[in-house]
Amino acid sequence: MRTELEHARDRAEAMIGTGETRELGTVRPAESVAFAVATAETDPRFLDPEHPAFAVHPMYLPSLLRGPQGGSDREYRADGMFRDEVPGTDGIDVRLMAGGQSVTFLRPAPLGEAVVVGRVLDTVTTKGRAPDEFLLLSVTKTYRGAQSGAFAEVVEKFIVR
Repeated sequence: MRTELEHARDRAEAMIGTGETRELGTVRPAESVAFAVATAETDPRFLDPEHPAFAVHPMYLPSLLRGPQGGSDREYRADGMFRDEVPGTDGIDVRLMAGGQSVTFLRPAPLGEAVVVGRVLDTVTTKGRAPDEFLLLSVTKTYRGAQSGAFAEVVEKFIVR
């Protein structure tokens, strides 16, 4: 009998290299400032849209999973994660954890531009030994402004148990 983890691995492996995109909406000062406040930022460049050097907090857009409208209830798993956030796991009873990320900033985040994030599952690796096996998935996300192009790349690791 196949385990849920084996089903998740098979599904994820079938998705390797497949690109997906999601529109995140237009970058607006209000959401960027709210993010900066929530992160206890103290630099006025990120907190005051009237500041002469106002800028979008660099971590704001790479932190977004959905646009300003958020997600609907049906898009969430019981554990609070989005159903489609970890490739291959939607509808499967597995435990999910963030396994770390690296962020490369290519240019400042674009204010007033529509942003799209592209996502590709790069690798699926089985770690450990039965009964303590788990999967390590590596996903690359590229954030692009409609006019300015790519401005950030995020490589995320997810642990699936």
